[in-house]
Order: sequence, then C-alpha cells, then structure tokens
Amino acid sequence: MTVTAPSHTSARRQKYLGDRGLVALIAFLSAFVPLSTDLYLPALPGMALYFDVSADLANLTLILFFVFFAGGMLLWGPLSDKCGRRPVLMAGLAIYTAASLGCAASAEIDQLIAFRILQAIGGSGAFAVATAMIKDVFDSKSREPILAMVQSMVLISPVAAPVLGALLLKFVSWRGVFWTLALIGLLALLGGLALEETIDHRNTGSIFQSLGRIFKVAKNPGFASLLILFSLPSISAMAFIAASSYIYINGFGLSPQVYSYYFAANALGMISGPMIYMRISRRRRRRSIIVASFASITASGLLISSFGGHQPWFFALALIPATISASCLRTPATNLMLEQQRGDTGSAAALMSCFGILMGSVGMTIISLNWTNPILVLGMMNAIVGLVCGALWLMISTKPYVMQVPERYIAPAATS
Repeated sequence: MTVTAPSHTSARRQKYLGDRGLVALIAFLSAFVPLSTDLYLPALPGMALYFDVSADLANLTLILFFVFFAGGMLLWGPLSDKCGRRPVLMAGLAIYTAASLGCAASAEIDQLIAFRILQAIGGSGAFAVATAMIKDVFDSKSREPILAMVQSMVLISPVAAPVLGALLLKFVSWRGVFWTLALIGLLALLGGLALEETIDHRNTGSIFQSLGRIFKVAKNPGFASLLILFSLPSISAMAFIAASSYIYINGFGLSPQVYSYYFAANALGMISGPMIYMRISRRRRRRSIIVASFASITASGLLISSFGGHQPWFFALALIPATISASCLRTPATNLMLEQQRGDTGSAAALMSCFGILMGSVGMTIISLNWTNPILVLGMMNAIVGLVCGALWLMISTKPYVMQVPERYIAPAATS
C-alpha cells in the first residue's frame, strides 16, 4: 500500500524518513512491549539460577515492567501534547537504552528489578507517542489502513521474540539479551533523530496543567465509553496467553516444542486480524463488522467451554475465531477512539494503551486462580466478554456524544 498526499493532515511531512519510513518507525516503537518482555522470557529460568532466587522473585522483573510501563504512559502522553512528540520520544528512548545497559550489568536481582522499572518507564515514552503520531499525520479517512499495517507488523513480535531470545541464549548468557535490547533502543534513537516533529498545536500552560489534561480526556463521554468497551476484550485475550502453557503442557500433556506450534498458530490468527478487517471493510460497514466480531468471540467462547477440553487441536480451532475477531477489532477501535479527541492526542493514546494493559492484567489474574477446569473458565470469559461488548456497542454506537468516523479513504478509480 502506498500513502498519498490526501492521507496527510496539516502536520509536517517527513523530510528524511518519508511516509514509509515513518510508518516503519511507528511500528518499531509500538513493538517495544513484546520485544522488551517476550525476548527475554526464555532467559528467566537461567536468571533465577544465576541470582539464586525463587522463580517468583525473578518474575518480578516481568510483572513490575508491565505495571510501570502502564503508569509511564500516563506521564509521557500528556507531556508529548505540551512538549512535542520528538522530545518525549528521544527522552524515553535514552532512558530505555541506558536502563537496558544497566540490566545487562546488574550484579544482584534487586539491581535488575530497578533497571527493569527504568526500562519500562523509558519504553512507555516511545510507545505512548507512536499511536499519537498516526493521528497527527494521517486523516480519519485514511488512518485505518495505516493502523492495520502497523498493528499487523507489531503482532509479529510476540511470535518472533521468544524464538529469537532462545536463539540468542545458544550463543550468549541472559546478559546478552539485555545487550540486544540496548541495541534495539539505540536503533530507535537513530530513527528518532531523523524524525521531524509531527504535532501541529501544542498545549499551553504549565507541565502540571498538561498532566491534568488526561483527566479532561477521560471525562469525554464519547472517548470514555469507547475506551471501556474496546478494552474489555483484552481480559480474555491476555487470559489465554497466561494460561496457554498450562493448558497445553500440563492439561493435554504436550511437549513444550509441540505447545509452541499451537501457540504460533494462534499468533498467526492475531497477525492476520487487521488485514482481514481491511479486506472485509471494502464490502461491509464498520458497525456491522464490529457486531459480527463480538458475536464471533461469544460463539468461540461457547465452543471452547463445550468441547475445548476434549483434544488440543479442537481447543485450538475453537479459539481461533475469538483470536482473529479480537485482532480485527483493534484497527477500527483505535481509529474510533482517536477521532473522539480533537486535541490531547497523546493523553488519549496513553489512556488507550494503559487501559488495555490493565484489563489484560485483570484477565491474567482471573485465569491464574486455582481453577479445576481452566478451559471452561477461559471459554466462559470469552463468551461473557463477547456478549457484554456486543450489547454495549449496539447501545453506544448510536449515541449522539460518540463522534462518527467516515469509512476509510478509498482512492477513486482512474478514468481515461
């Protein structure tokens, strides 16, 4: 897909990166979460042995990363509306890169945890401005193809990162994984140097007033209602990720290698979702696609609950509709939420990401309880989420306070 002039708003065009370079940089920045977590997952057991600590303590390097990543976005997003995307991006990436080096050099687990927290705070700055830059540069009609492209590229990371991490550990220790993350941060910094500021109008007032704008955004009924609605599917999606290894390995008795194949198949469904949405949206309206997606999640949940415990392959097949549908929703959901705000885009993007992570954490907590039948619980979570979200969407989408977004821009056919 090529991006043409009508796709741009009044924000400055990219002199050095160009349109494709900008989209590639945004996708790279949006992948900081899976790169910073999934890449080092294979190293966790070795780290626990090296520091002679329990697995629970080693897992704090993962849990606290998510907590501070979510909190950091609430800081960086409003700051980017006042100071600009580029300064926030460069500051966040500098902290991320330095913290990655600190992780690699840590001599104690406490040091590693502290540097992981700093790494999360820095990485959240890059992540917070990525979605905001899409709103800055591309108008509402052409934003969905860009969002779909970026989201598909980002969703490749959870598939590739653990494989790359395991490959790295064949040649280096766990420290080498953090050296790699430092290199990733440095590459992003170089991309940031080539970036030209994308925001046209910055917030005035003090820094504290700018930070307070996030509450102003949260009070926007159109944005807030869509934020709650489209964050709920993260509950069931992240619940599967947290429980997948226990279901396939402990429940069905599969080897870790075979489990990875099933997980990869599910991840391929995630990757295909945004592109499937763009293809369907050429023939169907956005509202009906969203209704169908929530209905598919509900049906998938019922199939999982009824038959998912019989065979691993049936569990995987029953889960695929929910995975693809939840992924399909990401593109129109992001565009609809962004369009509710004429300003404070950084704050809006920060709230969107933060709420998604928080809802995902709720799902991971629920599925981690001592259930006798986690497959049944996972199925019911999908069914309930699909039903509740479908009903909420039918109510919210017709409300006057929800700003309607034009269907995506389609270039007119050439005439002779």
